[in-house]
This record gives sequence, structure tokens and C-alpha cells, in this order.
Amino acid sequence: MRVSAQNAPAPAASRAVSIAASTTQDAGWVADEKLRKQVKAALHADPYFYDRHVTVSVENGVVVLRGFVFSDWDLRQALSIARKAAGDKTVVDNLSIKEGGR
Repeated sequence: MRVSAQNAPAPAASRAVSIAASTTQDAGWVADEKLRKQVKAALHADPYFYDRHVTVSVENGVVVLRGFVFSDWDLRQALSIARKAAGDKTVVDNLSIKEGGR
């Protein structure tokens, strides 16, 4: 019986690398989601910050704030809260200031 290269089973080492890469990606996604929830919860828990128009995402370990706030003070507060909750992770400000109140 002749086995062609196309039909040959993948070497065990190749399968192990593939499984390890998949596991690493899953672990990274889980860590990003945990961080996202942590920052979102911190923004929501602050009694002086209105977080309804702010979304939090985490992309490869970097926290990104999107949406809008109502003043320069709110912007600084959002960044401060997010940075504290994110620990040593980078926080990117992609927020706009929408003047005129709530």
C-alpha cells in the first residue's frame, strides 16, 4: 500500500504545536475577557462616573475605551478608573467629549 504525502497523517509534533497554539489563543481570549469585565465593572461601580456611553474592549491585552463622555473631567476620570483596574496593561483613549449633559 502506498501512502501519498497528502493523505499521510500529520506528525505528532505538528499536532502538538497546533494544539498548544489553540490553547494559547483560548487562554489569551479568556484573559482579555476577564480584563474587559474587570475594567467595565470598575467604571460602572464608580459613583461619580456615568459609564452608560462607554464601551470597553481588550485587544491583545490592550484596554480600549470607546464612546463618549460629557466633560473633560469625565474623560480624565474614565482613564483613571480604567488604568487602576487594568493594572500594568495599556489603556487607549478612544473617547469623545459630547458637551451638553446627559
